[in-house]
Amino acid sequence: MLIEHAAVGLFQLVISIIFAVAALYLGFSVLGNMTREYDEEVELSNGNAAVGIVVAAVFVAVAIIVQSGVIGLTVGINKSLAAGILSFDGMSAIGIAAVQLILGIILAVLAIYLALNILDRLTHRFNEFEEIKKGNIAVAIKMGGVIIAVAMIVQSGVIGITAALG
Repeated sequence: MLIEHAAVGLFQLVISIIFAVAALYLGFSVLGNMTREYDEEVELSNGNAAVGIVVAAVFVAVAIIVQSGVIGLTVGINKSLAAGILSFDGMSAIGIAAVQLILGIILAVLAIYLALNILDRLTHRFNEFEEIKKGNIAVAIKMGGVIIAVAMIVQSGVIGITAALG
């Protein structure tokens, strides 16, 4: 029994890592598509701290939102084990959990995209992305705060969806 629980825990960990890496990659890609003014990897290699702050905020935002989906996955796997993995109820629980996790990733990427777009449209005096390319840390902190704030709000929506589906 202990070995079975350890195996299930290890399986959950591996699946969570795979989805986390995929979600972080997607979040970074969305940021890259929005920042045509500069290449994040080049700016990071040049030591641009402002770009580093925004990239870190994107990673934290993705983690905040996707965490809810990972919790749903864990609950789904546990429900599946209780019902019998190969039973209809067990397979349904795993399917719903996978949908919750994928939905969390999609919402994370969408939230980052919307946060950056809304911020860009609300501020007309200057272009945040150009300021970040110049290394403006104050603008990067503001943008990072908006990204993380939106993620925290979206997380409660993901939790609500997870609870409704579970």
